[in-house]
Amino acid sequence: MSPLVAGALVFFTSGAVLVLEILAGRLLAPYVGVTLQTYTAVIGTVLAGISLGTWAGGALADRVNPRAMLGPLLAAGGALSLATVPLVRLFGSSIEQGREPSVVMLSIVGFFAPALVLSAVSPTVVKLQLRDLGATGRVVGRLSALGTAGAIGGTFLAGFVLVEAAPTSTSIFAIGAALVVAGLAVWAFVGRTPRTAPVVVVAVAAGLVASGLTAAADDPCQVETLYHCARVVPDPQRPTGRLLVLDTLSHSYVDLADPTYLHFRYVRLFAGVIDATAPAGPLDVVHVGGGGWTMPRYLQATRPGTTSLVLEIDPGLVELSRRQLGLRTGPDLAARIGDGRLSMALLPPAGADVVVGDAFGGLAVPWHLTTAEFAASVRAALRPGGVYVMNVIDYPPLRFAKAEVATLSQVFEHVAVLAPPDLLSGDRGGNYVLVASRAPLDDDALAAQVAERRGQEEVLAGEAARAWAGDAPVLTDDKAPVDQWLARARRI
Repeated sequence: MSPLVAGALVFFTSGAVLVLEILAGRLLAPYVGVTLQTYTAVIGTVLAGISLGTWAGGALADRVNPRAMLGPLLAAGGALSLATVPLVRLFGSSIEQGREPSVVMLSIVGFFAPALVLSAVSPTVVKLQLRDLGATGRVVGRLSALGTAGAIGGTFLAGFVLVEAAPTSTSIFAIGAALVVAGLAVWAFVGRTPRTAPVVVVAVAAGLVASGLTAAADDPCQVETLYHCARVVPDPQRPTGRLLVLDTLSHSYVDLADPTYLHFRYVRLFAGVIDATAPAGPLDVVHVGGGGWTMPRYLQATRPGTTSLVLEIDPGLVELSRRQLGLRTGPDLAARIGDGRLSMALLPPAGADVVVGDAFGGLAVPWHLTTAEFAASVRAALRPGGVYVMNVIDYPPLRFAKAEVATLSQVFEHVAVLAPPDLLSGDRGGNYVLVASRAPLDDDALAAQVAERRGQEEVLAGEAARAWAGDAPVLTDDKAPVDQWLARARRI
């Protein structure tokens, strides 16, 4: 085998492993969400496959003719890559969401085997290229460098090109098919031994079966955006009602005929907080997170003349809302695409009456939107009497919700918590609506809004809110373990 072909094989297989690793998070998202735990499980699984595959491949290459095993390794790696999609879809629908062992097991089921087999290619190629012990350093160093370069190329290709250009399953099929074809070619031109033919035939057959299973499997995504597996589900009880589901979370509810209909309890609380704290008439509102644009459209309908600026990181969600949820953007209902933290810092000072925080990655607010530093940028964007209203999800022992109250209390003079009694007591978990302002908060007015909307929430304001938070730590850019807290809380 020529050094050029050897280098190309190592580059290609290393790149394929990293493409699979990047795409794995997206393939798993509809079943386990997009969390730090998801990416931790994927990275750990793929690294374990690389480690064991490199070791086993080197040991096998010392015992078996590497010419005979190289083609089958490539073809088998391709077939296993093709199998990832049906395997994840088959097992993903039956796992217990939010449990770290489930996330790890689903990662192993989908991606350990292809990472292991493909990583055995590099030591096999090294064995083929080592003809002179005096050149060992140069051969190993060159192939190692090419493998690393391939991994870098695969990472950039997946993250910057494939995610936007094609569905995840299509990209994985393309990689798997290319590996199978490469394996057949290497067997034909390098292996030259009929004993490997059955292995290659089995690998190709497995790949074809995997492709057929995937074609028959239900894709949980209507649309794959840059960040989410998204689908819009009609409400059988309300003909014009639509539920937006992102990954594993029911994110937004929109009534196409009635923008004043608010389905979720926490959204009704948002409306109540705004009515209790903001001046009458049109408002200038900034929304961190767009989703289905429920609140912007509600305010447009109930407070004519209101301007809403939505800071949304995912352009695909904006397009989905336009196509399926009746969104019509314009001067008074605008989107700014980009990270909410960065976009907030670019807003003019003291320009907003209300900032609404409703951004989520899975069940967790993205950690960099929970810190005192971000709260300070929200404060800077608000007018002196403005209010910040934020939705958080937490479960007993409520470490995140209480820490967020402590964090807001450090930045704002007045803070309140709205939630049902059993959530405040920690008997169960759910949505907590937090309110923060430089101006005093009228807890009687907040309670009256809750009663008007027939809610069961209690209002803890001022010292009561601080007492509820207790000695919870303030979240900072240096330490905000939000994902970890939520993952552990859901195990209890």
